[in-house]
Amino acid sequence: QIIFSGIQPTGIPHLGNYFGALQQWVKIQDGATSAMDVIFSIVDLHAMTLPYDQARLRWYKRQTLAALLAVGLDPQKSTIFFQSSVPAHTELMWILSCTASVGYLSRMTQWKSKLAMSDSVALSDPDAKAKLKLGLFSYPVLQSADILVYRATHVPVGHDQAQHLEFARENAKNFNSAYGHFFTEPQTVMSPATRIMSLKDPCVKMSKSHEDPRSRILLDDSADNIRLKVKAALTDSIDGLSYDPAQRPGVSNLLAIMAYMDDRQRSVEQIAEEGRALSMRAFKEQVANTIINGMADIKERYEYFMDTPQRQHLQDVALLGHGKARSRADKTMGQLRKVVGIDGI
Repeated sequence: QIIFSGIQPTGIPHLGNYFGALQQWVKIQDGATSAMDVIFSIVDLHAMTLPYDQARLRWYKRQTLAALLAVGLDPQKSTIFFQSSVPAHTELMWILSCTASVGYLSRMTQWKSKLAMSDSVALSDPDAKAKLKLGLFSYPVLQSADILVYRATHVPVGHDQAQHLEFARENAKNFNSAYGHFFTEPQTVMSPATRIMSLKDPCVKMSKSHEDPRSRILLDDSADNIRLKVKAALTDSIDGLSYDPAQRPGVSNLLAIMAYMDDRQRSVEQIAEEGRALSMRAFKEQVANTIINGMADIKERYEYFMDTPQRQHLQDVALLGHGKARSRADKTMGQLRKVVGIDGI
């Protein structure tokens, strides 16, 4: 098995990133056998599809790498690298683009949501024509290349990324149809975690794009910040606790967070039952304390890796990952160039 997944460098991950992806990555790494390769990429080229600040991107890359190490990824067990350091990603993207479907890309929702457009908008829409750039439109092809260049067999994804893995399989099929069987279609490994929702708007997932920073808890938040954010979380005025995401989304979200971090491994229903007599204020205090205790070691390790003397260690980790990733990717591309007829004259 070859397992691949990636994360964009958007700065310090939040609880939604941790439970939805990073925690699962660590479990996959630690449970991997000698017959498995585990590859995780910080996909910095994907961060260029919308306007961005170059200095901030560099800082976000450093933060993201430090966070991956802080949550428990080990460069001796996993390949951890920056996407941009392996040129094979972009070379394979071009080759896949030659068999990729524009119609399929036009129906994908990510470029529409990034531009704050309706899912039903078409490429012919004047507003879409004015705003859409080729990089944003075609980045799912690069995402396919990220996966296929390592001949990945399994890809852990969150629920909102399943569409992109379907497109990667479509690209593998199209290439195989044009040139003969080369790529194995990767299988989806869905995260078992329920999505963590925004603290201020519990009907949408926790995200850094939300305008209110109190909507999310970052892995390096102080204890005081965590308490303030949980205290300000949107709940309701119904007495008692119950897990009902449809009718009580705010309370249910806090129960889910608490269950993920509960050292007694109680279910959300058990936590609700045992806390049925609590006031909302007392419940929120319990949730905050659970998060603070559960994230303390990660926060400490993150601050250690972000300390200036550790910058060389981060560079060494990136260099080690680059070497392992490039070796595997170059092997794939050497074989693929022969298949498509660009290996020489």
